[in-house]
Order: sequence, then C-alpha cells, then structure tokens
Amino acid sequence: MPRVLIIEDDAENRRVLAQLFTREDWKVLEANDGDAGLELALRNRPELILCDLLMPKSNGFEVCRAIREQLQPTKIIVVSGRDYAVDRTSALEAGADEYLFKPVTWELLSSTIDRLLPEIPRSPEPKSVPERESVPARIRPWGVRGSIPVPGKGTVHYGGNTSCVEVRADGEIIILDAGTGIRLLGLALDKEFGPRSMKLTLLISHTHWDHIQGLPFFSPAYNQKNVIRVLGYEGARAGLAKILASQMETPFFPVRLRQLPSHLAIEELKEMKFDIGNVEVRSKFANHPGICAGYRLATSSGSIAYFPDNEPYERLKLQLASRDGITEDEARNFATAERTKMVEFLQGCDVAIMDTQYTDEEYAKHISWGHSSLSSVVSLALDANVGKLLLFHHDPNHDDQMIDKMVEHAHVLVAESGKPLEVEAAREGAEILLEAKVAVS
Repeated sequence: MPRVLIIEDDAENRRVLAQLFTREDWKVLEANDGDAGLELALRNRPELILCDLLMPKSNGFEVCRAIREQLQPTKIIVVSGRDYAVDRTSALEAGADEYLFKPVTWELLSSTIDRLLPEIPRSPEPKSVPERESVPARIRPWGVRGSIPVPGKGTVHYGGNTSCVEVRADGEIIILDAGTGIRLLGLALDKEFGPRSMKLTLLISHTHWDHIQGLPFFSPAYNQKNVIRVLGYEGARAGLAKILASQMETPFFPVRLRQLPSHLAIEELKEMKFDIGNVEVRSKFANHPGICAGYRLATSSGSIAYFPDNEPYERLKLQLASRDGITEDEARNFATAERTKMVEFLQGCDVAIMDTQYTDEEYAKHISWGHSSLSSVVSLALDANVGKLLLFHHDPNHDDQMIDKMVEHAHVLVAESGKPLEVEAAREGAEILLEAKVAVS
C-alpha cells in the first residue's frame, strides 16, 4: 500500500484530500504544520507528500528544501491557493516536483501521480476490450518540413511548418516533436477541448531547433488546467530540460519555461521501451548528429514508426572508411548489420513516417549530413514489409511540385519491386486512420 503524507493546516482541506487518497487504497498520514510534517516524513519515508504553501512553523518552501535534502526519492507536490508564477517557480527551485492550484481534482492529482510515480500500482480503468478495439488510431501531421519553416505559394499543398505529428490512440494524445507545426495543433486542441483540461504526451526525437522551436508557441502550455508530459533522451551537450528552457531564456523569448502555468513535466528517458497509457513505445537511436531517436508506437489498431531524421550507413561508411582506418569490406559489413537492425525495428509496421529529405542525386552531395535519400528509404520500407510509407522532413528547397515528383519516383520503385507498399508524402492536416483490428474467434 503506497503512503502519502498530507501537510495542511486547514482541517477541512486536509480531510477532503485524505478521503480522495483513502478511496484509492493509499495509506494516509496527516500533519497540521510544517514541523510536524517534517517529523512524520523522516520517520515514515512516504512515497508522496502533498504540502500546503502557507503554514505555521515551517512553510512549504522550507519543507520542500528539508525533504529534498534528506529524502531524495520522495515526490513532493505543493498544493496552494496562490496562483502566482513566482510562487510556483520558487517551490520548484526549493525541491517540489509539481505545483498544483486549489481546489485540486482527483483527475489532476491522479495524472500527476502517474507521471511522478509510474511504479505505483493503480486500479485498471473499467474499459472493455471490444470498446477499446472499436476506436481507430488517428495520425495527423501538423508540420512536415526539416531545417526551417518555408511558408509561401510553393509549399501550400504539403505545408511549410517543421516537424510535428499528432497521434490519437487508445485514449492517449501523443505528439511527436514540437516543430512550428505544434502551434497550429495547440490552437486546434484549444478549440476542441474548450474549458476542459487536457492530458498530453510530447515525444521529442532530438533537440535540433526544427524539432523544438514551436514549443514556446504551444497554447495548451499556457493553461493551468492542462497536464503535459515531455519525454526525450538527453541532449548531446546538456540535459533535455536545460535545452528546452534555453530557447525561452530572456534574450530570446519573453516567457521562461518555468513560468508556463500548465503542469508541464520534462523527463529524460533511460529505457528503450516504455508505455504511454495503453500504448507501448519502443525507441531506437538514429544515425544523425547528436542524440536522436526514432519511435515505434504499438496501439490496439496497429503500429506507427517515426524516424524524422536518419541517415543510412551504406554510402556514409564507405566514404569515411579510409579516414576511420577500416577496409571497404569492414565498412560494408558494419553498414549491413546496422541496416538489418533498422529492418527488424520497422518489421511489419502499419505506418512508417520516415526522413526522405533528399533525392538520390542530392544525397550524393550531402553524405554525412544525417538525412536519407528517397530510394534508400523505399528500399528499407520494402524489406521491412511496411504497410504505408509517409515521406517526411521535406527539404526546405523542395516545393510542392518537387515533392510530387519524389512520390512518383517512389511509386516506380515500388512497382519494380513487385511488393505491396503504399507511399505518400506527409501533408499538413491530412488524416490517416488505422482501423482497429478485431480478433477472429
């Protein structure tokens, strides 16, 4: 039975919170001032502490600092009636893991606890298998470009925003990357949800600017009702949180990341397999400068792979063989082994969203830049028996006509192979449905 310590000087607020946790099979400890709370915390070492901000004896800031110094694993949620950005920032700097405003609902508390303490067992949602399987997964690109946004008449059809893809599956809203396309997604979500709160998960492939530059303009991040979980791997030179915060520092942006009023939590991934609700996620590091990952989402309707930036090893290793002091055969063997791993990762995927920034001719001039050519990606998808390939991360110099030609070339390559593969170019606003797969009895 998990333990929660509620430190709150208002007896009625303490009673309401205690009832919420007791109903969910938590063991509840209570304290009516900061000093009593600290004593109980050190003696019982609870998994979670809910702490008021303004209390007699030791205030919430002091409690957070003391707990963080002595009970590192314990998670602390400050719950306060004060809606001031400076209080939230100060609480987080003092050691709190989250700052929630009163009155707090169990829905918001539960979402926060799931994020902070994923190992705590929770009661399964009353959701039947047939009901879950009846809802198709939905994929919608909101930004399809690489490198830099390119608005203009030449990019009207496919779109000019940088990488962002929305996935709705099994009750989850998962956002793949936060390029400039995430701004339009945020406006659409605000319109859809209205006054209701939303729970979102943002998966960052890597922190190159075209994959994070839209985050400061994501309107749901400015609503205190919303819970946003940001996941990604550590950057090449700094942690994920530091990199995301740096583009919002004073010289570049008027609002700092810590001042965003939503319940936004940034978590660095350590494992290559994890869950987002009922969606199973596997990741694989890509061949791209810095730390960059691709993801494969397994939903009840099918699987979705997302590799926005990735370079094949074949020509790259051959070109660099002499520099690296290896023979061409050794370079070929390495490249073949790495390609085999990629084929295995993508095997049988229903939809693969893949970096196809260059034509084959362009790629010959951009080897080692970290991106793929059209024929290499089509070949990869064919060997992995992918159902549908979405050409993605369109070069900023490619207008709509150029992308049309690349799609036509891809169709020719597929026809020559004799294998079934559907190929399209990713287009902003286009929706792809993965129909739920119902087992035959």
